[in-house]
Amino acid sequence: MERPPERDSRATLALAHARFHKGAYAEAEALYSAYLGAGPGSKCSPEDLATAYNNRGQIKYFRVDFYEAMDDYTSAIEVQPNFEVPYYNRGLILYRLGYFDEALEDFKKVLDLNPGFQDATLSLKQTILDKEEKQRRNY
Repeated sequence: MERPPERDSRATLALAHARFHKGAYAEAEALYSAYLGAGPGSKCSPEDLATAYNNRGQIKYFRVDFYEAMDDYTSAIEVQPNFEVPYYNRGLILYRLGYFDEALEDFKKVLDLNPGFQDATLSLKQTILDKEEKQRRNY
């Protein structure tokens, strides 16, 4: 008897999360990619899809594949616009790349969604300071 695709996709996602939390990032990335590519028969919830995109983005971030990571964070946001974590993660990359205005937008969105997100508050303040410093130096 064949297992329904929905159960397979849930098992794939659970295994991906387990590998991710153990630091087995190559395995986790492959599992997240398999989960994300499962197609319409898998009946993935928006929350699960957004988490899979976000976590796969984290793996790419750890590898310093910033633009690929931002693509995954953006996909997570498109699937679940009220999920603050991918906004924060994308904002960090934008900040590191010197795109302060875009980083500010993401950090502000995080705080709109979750005013108690302390790391976003700190990142917003630092981004404002660094943007002002950049403007003072005419970069």
